[in-house]
Amino acid sequence: MTNSSSSLIGLPAPAKLNLFLHITGRRQDGYHTLETVFQLIDLGDSLDFELTNNGQILLLDNSGIIPEKNLVVRAARALQAEPRWAGQGINIRLHKRIPLGGGLGGGSSNAATALLALNKLWQLELSADRLATIGLNLGADVPFFLCGHNAWAQGIGEELTPLTLPKRWFLLVYPGVSISTQKIFAHPDLTRNTPRAIISDFTQTWKLAGYFGRNDLQTVAARLESPVAIALASVPNSRMTGSGACVFAAFPSLALAQQAKHSVKLPSGMLAWVVESLPEHPLHRYALFQ
Repeated sequence: MTNSSSSLIGLPAPAKLNLFLHITGRRQDGYHTLETVFQLIDLGDSLDFELTNNGQILLLDNSGIIPEKNLVVRAARALQAEPRWAGQGINIRLHKRIPLGGGLGGGSSNAATALLALNKLWQLELSADRLATIGLNLGADVPFFLCGHNAWAQGIGEELTPLTLPKRWFLLVYPGVSISTQKIFAHPDLTRNTPRAIISDFTQTWKLAGYFGRNDLQTVAARLESPVAIALASVPNSRMTGSGACVFAAFPSLALAQQAKHSVKLPSGMLAWVVESLPEHPLHRYALFQ
């Protein structure tokens, strides 16, 4: 797809890291409450949108996910249920670069970009709050990708406080496996009562040391999938992001991150990248976020 038409746009969908992830409790409905910091990174997917008038949603992608289960399609269908929808359709081409099942938020980021794009292309004029509500019904991480900022998150991930984070580079390793989030959260050994942290404690510690807290899901994930444990052991000072399976280590400079990548020895089948932190979502200054 190209940008030769005003009805066709190409937009990014960046990945995220959880700089730490604490499970602080469990609600009566079974959802776990958490505290985390979401950090946007420059690894991402991209989506091309072409407006049509046939009311149909056509998704072309290389993810291998059944289209009707893809969060992009589900996001589009949710917007077609809005009162201002006037029967338009959309052709979407999804270019996947974010590993599936990596804990990098690829599906949620794709859904958020779709919500933002279609809100504009279909002229729905939905508010940011309405988009966030629709996004939360698609996945707990979607509201973060709609907010435009790196963020401190609480609740199930939807209570967001924007953060300004220092520049960092990360060595990111994909162990070649994906982990069932449901299995991790259902595991009897999962820590579910980590005391609440304070934002100022995080910001001061992260700025000075590039390290804070832990990922409460990591021990269980490494037990369920040995490649996660191997990746963690291969990369000094690393931790898992989200529910896995990717692990990362933070560095204050590109040179140090590249040096770590060259020195780490990973088994066959594992992939490694050096990625850069983003100060905000690449679409933050678009009218889509207004």
